[in-house]
Amino acid sequence: MSAEKYFVEAQKVYDRIRNTQLGNIQKAAGFSANSIAGGGLVHLFGSGHSVIPVLDVFPRYGSFAGFHPIMDPRLMWFNVVGPGGARELLHLERTEGYIQHFLSNFQFEAIDTMVVYSHGGLNAAPVEVALHAKSLGMKVVAVTSAENARLARATHSSGKKLADLADVVLDNCCPPQDSLVQVGDFPVAASSTFAVITLSMALVAETATQLQARGVKVRPFVSPNVTSTGPEHNRQVFDEYIQMVRPRLR
Repeated sequence: MSAEKYFVEAQKVYDRIRNTQLGNIQKAAGFSANSIAGGGLVHLFGSGHSVIPVLDVFPRYGSFAGFHPIMDPRLMWFNVVGPGGARELLHLERTEGYIQHFLSNFQFEAIDTMVVYSHGGLNAAPVEVALHAKSLGMKVVAVTSAENARLARATHSSGKKLADLADVVLDNCCPPQDSLVQVGDFPVAASSTFAVITLSMALVAETATQLQARGVKVRPFVSPNVTSTGPEHNRQVFDEYIQMVRPRLR
C-alpha cells in the first residue's frame, strides 16, 4: 500500500533528523539566542513552498517575538496558473538581482541571524538572501537538503549554493527529488515540508531554552485554548513584535 510506504519512508526522514541534526539545531539556536538577547532579530526567508515554515514559525502558537518572517507575496502563489500563479514565482525566484529590491524594505544588522529555507538551495532568491546577510556580517542558517547540496551543481553566477554560504546547515534529510514513494515511472508524495517544520519547531524550542538560561524572558504566543492566559497576553506579544520590527522597516 502506497500510503503505508509513505509513513515508513517519512519515519526514516524524521529519524535521520533526530539522529543527525541535534547538534546543528543547538548551534543555530545559539545564533538565534545571541541575536534576540542582543536586541537583534532572527529573520526567516523562503519562497515557493519554502514560505510554509516561515509562516509557521511566527506568529504561531508556541512561538515568540524575535523571529521575524520576511515574505514577498510575489514569491508566493495565490493561483496555480494565471496572475499570481506558480509559474510567475518560479521565474522570479530564479531571476538574479530581483530579491535585492525586496530586501531593500528592511534594515538588517550584524547582530541579526538569517534563516533561509530552500530544499534545492540553488535558486537565485535564497542564494542572494544568504549573500546579502553574509555581506552584513550576519549569521546564516540554511535549511536545505544536504544531499542535494552535495550532488547538485551551482546555478547562480556566484558559483555558490545556499549550503556553501551557511554558518550552519540544518539538513532536512530528504532526498533530492523530495518525493518518497515510487509509483510507476516517477516518485510522488513530498517530504520536505514536514521535515522543515520539524526542524523549525525544534529550533524554536531550543532558542527559547537558551534564552531562558540567559535570563531573557520569553513571552510565547498562546492558544486561546489555554484558559489560564487572558487575551491581554497575546496583545503584549504583538506589542513586543511591533517594537522590535518597526525600527527596521524602510
